[in-house]
Amino acid sequence: MPSYKVLEMSNDLPIRTDQPIHSGKVRSVYWLTAADSKRLIEEKNYDCPADAELGIMVISDRISAFEIIWKGEGGMNGVPGKGAALNAISNHWFKLFRENGLADNHILDTPHPLVWIVQKARPVMVEAIARNYITGSMWRSYAKGEREFCGIPVAEGLEKDTKLPELLITPSSKGILKGIPGVPEIDDVNITRSDIENNFEAFKFQSQEDIALYEKLLVEGFRLIEAELDKIGQIFVDTKFEFGYVKDAAGADKLIYMDEVGTPDSSRLWDKGQFAEGKVVENSKEVFRKALMAHFPDADILTNKERMDERVELGKELLPQSLLQTVSDTYTEIAKTITGEDIVISEDPKGDITAILKEQYGL
Repeated sequence: MPSYKVLEMSNDLPIRTDQPIHSGKVRSVYWLTAADSKRLIEEKNYDCPADAELGIMVISDRISAFEIIWKGEGGMNGVPGKGAALNAISNHWFKLFRENGLADNHILDTPHPLVWIVQKARPVMVEAIARNYITGSMWRSYAKGEREFCGIPVAEGLEKDTKLPELLITPSSKGILKGIPGVPEIDDVNITRSDIENNFEAFKFQSQEDIALYEKLLVEGFRLIEAELDKIGQIFVDTKFEFGYVKDAAGADKLIYMDEVGTPDSSRLWDKGQFAEGKVVENSKEVFRKALMAHFPDADILTNKERMDERVELGKELLPQSLLQTVSDTYTEIAKTITGEDIVISEDPKGDITAILKEQYGL
C-alpha cells in the first residue's frame, strides 16, 4: 500500500491557531481563535455556549506500543486506515451513549474521517479502566502472587483469560500528579478509590459525588458496548474511558465522555466464536503488541522498564510492511463489523483535510 495513504504527522496542517498545537501519541489538537470559535458556533449551531473554545482534533495513523511510536519500511510510518477506524468506532459508541441517555461527549462535528471539531474540556486526571476478564498486565501481576488491584481484593484460583466474578474498576493516574499522598509522581500509576475520594480536587473532580457518577457512566458505557458487541460475535474484555467537564449551552458544567471509547486502541476485543473453542483471537491493538514480541528475538526488552534504553534503540528499526498491513486489516475489519460501514482510506489525507476546513469551515 502506498505510504501517502498513511497520515503520519497530524501537527503540521495549515490550520489557523494562535496557541501551540497540542500533539499526543496519536492525535493533535489545534485550538481555534476566539473569533473562529464564536463564528463556527453561530454558523453551525453547535450545542455549546457562545463563548466556548473549540479545537480541531486530527487523528493520525501512527501506532504506539510499549511507549514507542513505530515506523515501517518503505515509508509506511503508520497503519493504513487506523485513524479513520478509531474515529468511526468512537463516533458509533458516542452516538449510542447519547441515544441511551448516558452522557454527552466533546465532539461537535466530523468534517472528515480523520477530523473532529471538539469543545475544549477540562479533563479528569483519571484513566477509567474496567476489566471483565483477567488477562494482560493484570494476569501477569496475578500470576506473580498479587491479589489486590487498586485496593480491590481478588479471589484465589483464577485462570488466565477467564471472566472475572464481577466487573472491576481499576483506575490509574492520568499525567504526572504532584503532592497526592501515596500516589507516586509518575504517569499511569494504579490508584484506589480512596486515593480519588481523599484528593478529588487534585484529580480534577468538581465534587465527591462526581466520583460515583464517573463510575456509573463507566459501568453503563461498558455494559452497553458489551451487549452490542455480543450481538456481532465479539467479547468486550476490558477498556479505558476518559472523562472531562464542559459547559452546556446554558452555561452549566456537565461531566462527559472524551477522547475515544470502545476502540481497538483503548480496549481488548476477542472473537466470541473462537473463544468458545478455547482460542483467544484478538481484534485490538493486542495484535500489534503480540506481533512485536514475536518479531524481536528478546521480547523482554519490550516489557522490562529497566531496559528502556535498549527499547528506544529497537524503536529505530523499521518494521516489515506486512506486519503493519496485518494490523491495518484488524482495525478496518473490526470497524466495519461494529459500524456496518467500510473504512474509506483517503488517497491524500492532508490535502483532503485542508480543502474541507478551508472551503466549508473557513479555517
